[in-house]
Amino acid sequence: MAKKKFIFNSQTLDFEEYKISWKQRFARFFVFIITAGLFGSGIYYLVTKFAGSPKERIQAREIEFLKLQYEIMSDKIDNIDALMDEMQDRDDNIYRIIFEAEPIPSSVRKAGYGGVNRYEVLNGYENSEMVSNIAQKIDILESQLYVQSKSFDEVYKMASNKKEMLGCIPAIMPLKNVDVARISSYFGYRTDPFYKVQKFHSGIDFSATIGTPIYCPGDGKVVQVEKAKSGYGNFIIIDHGYGYKTRYAHISKSLVKTGQNVKRGEEIARVGNSGKSTSPHLHYEVIKNGKVVNPINFFFNDLTPQEYDKILELSELPSQTMD
Repeated sequence: MAKKKFIFNSQTLDFEEYKISWKQRFARFFVFIITAGLFGSGIYYLVTKFAGSPKERIQAREIEFLKLQYEIMSDKIDNIDALMDEMQDRDDNIYRIIFEAEPIPSSVRKAGYGGVNRYEVLNGYENSEMVSNIAQKIDILESQLYVQSKSFDEVYKMASNKKEMLGCIPAIMPLKNVDVARISSYFGYRTDPFYKVQKFHSGIDFSATIGTPIYCPGDGKVVQVEKAKSGYGNFIIIDHGYGYKTRYAHISKSLVKTGQNVKRGEEIARVGNSGKSTSPHLHYEVIKNGKVVNPINFFFNDLTPQEYDKILELSELPSQTMD
């Protein structure tokens, strides 16, 4: 049974039973609820402000863990990128040189991404920069891996054709039993016999009698047979593949036709004195990827080290061309 409450009535000077109406009870209950709600909200705000809710604390730990994983991932990608650089360097300076292939330009290997910002969807977050950097590194690495994969496919194909390639690259002198002293003019700037000025000589002149046999220095296909009274005179061009061509100028007679396949050591022409020439000789050129190169670097099947040293020494001496 609930206890009764009494209050002192100053007018009647007596104690009277204290009674509360339902309106007063409701008002007190309402005030209590409001006060309790405000107090609870304040406590919750202070706790979440300085300590965070349990869910927020779990999320904060997950974010820190993910940031750590991103940093570890970034370090691993940097290590892979360093390995990729080493692999590309080996590819350009070892593998492709062995197989006489041009290195892949850096602009192709390091191709970036232009135009529309492909990482825009990652913007607007607290760690957007970190995520974008990782995504960009992965995309660039993926592009480099694709280029490197294609390069290795090409190198593998060249390795499979190595025996064929070695048979095609010019490797012998076009005249047999040639004494190096019979090379009358070398590659480089020489005195022109007609104009008596320094002009670039794009090949090597072999002094020989008219009718001396000329031999093919490597397997290939005859792509041009010309007759002329000036310039190179009568000449032949053979395409050996792999970027190599050879030219034989001032000949007296061609023994091959355009489109004919020829083998190393096969007789293809005879020495002559046609065109712009001062005496019978063979003007011999080696062309690599459209540019003339020094033919003495392609006599390695015929010369001993001592003969090669001698021919290099003679090539440095001033001389006059025969054409």
